[in-house]
Amino acid sequence: MDTQHDIALTRALAEIPGPLPFSGVIHVAIPHTSRFTVVGNHLAQHAELSLTAIGIGVHIQSLPAGSKVGIKALAARFAEGETTIAAALRELETHGYLHRTRERLANGRMITRTVFCNRPGALLRGGTVVPVGVAPGPAPGPVVTSVVPASAPAPPPAPEPTPVPEEAHPPARLPSRSAPKPPRRPLPQPRELTPELHRAASALLADLRRHAPELVLSEDDVEELVPGAAAWLERGAHPDAVRHALTAELPQPPKYPAKIVRHRLTALLPPPLPGAQELAPVRRTPVTPFQTCEGCDRAFRSPAPGHCRDCRAQYGEAA
Repeated sequence: MDTQHDIALTRALAEIPGPLPFSGVIHVAIPHTSRFTVVGNHLAQHAELSLTAIGIGVHIQSLPAGSKVGIKALAARFAEGETTIAAALRELETHGYLHRTRERLANGRMITRTVFCNRPGALLRGGTVVPVGVAPGPAPGPVVTSVVPASAPAPPPAPEPTPVPEEAHPPARLPSRSAPKPPRRPLPQPRELTPELHRAASALLADLRRHAPELVLSEDDVEELVPGAAAWLERGAHPDAVRHALTAELPQPPKYPAKIVRHRLTALLPPPLPGAQELAPVRRTPVTPFQTCEGCDRAFRSPAPGHCRDCRAQYGEAA
């Protein structure tokens, strides 16, 4: 087999027109009729890309649309580790060949959209996009798209990818719309809604539109929300603090002002102010200090200097 290969190579070299170079590579170019990919020299001979990035770029360009081209998928295919492959993918992103974005589908599922552009310069000049083909399957996977200049002919169709069984892409389970919603938290209530407290809470709520024009409350809304604002005031919250909590960082535009005020009165309710007993310092149990025995220099606990227990017994016997 080696002899036949050498003979075929010698015959092919003899058919190359012109003198052969004395050094460097000699190309034996045989036209492809199937399973080939057109790769531009701007990628194959890129002056700033590493050899790993060029190889991965050529490999991704040769794959059909829908193929997995993530870091783990490429690491399982090639001997390079995940760190090397990740760095190469970042190089391709830097030079415009690869684009990876996170998108949310209509069912709420997050996917990574991967786009490979075979000519980033032509894309900026408005080249014609030629789809390479999409792998079948209910769940959309990464997309590989080629871009060619408007004047260039369309590339040959890519081979049909292997069908993916439907079991590999189970449909996403959406939460049932019939599931009961959690009960809404009740509006805070003061311990005693006095006339003065009612009047102060009503004035605070009616005055919100002066500080946030979006919070226009009707009279019925104010009357309904008075207990919540009164609970804040009863707990010692300053009216300016209550006003800031109800008007800061409002959604734009607020569709339901009364619901926003009700939610903040309920969810941001501060705790009651602690009383004098809670703020009093904690009493500590007095600790008997250590003393040094005057007879044997042993340490012992006693409120006053003197002798330890053994020395007291000894001196007592001697006496």
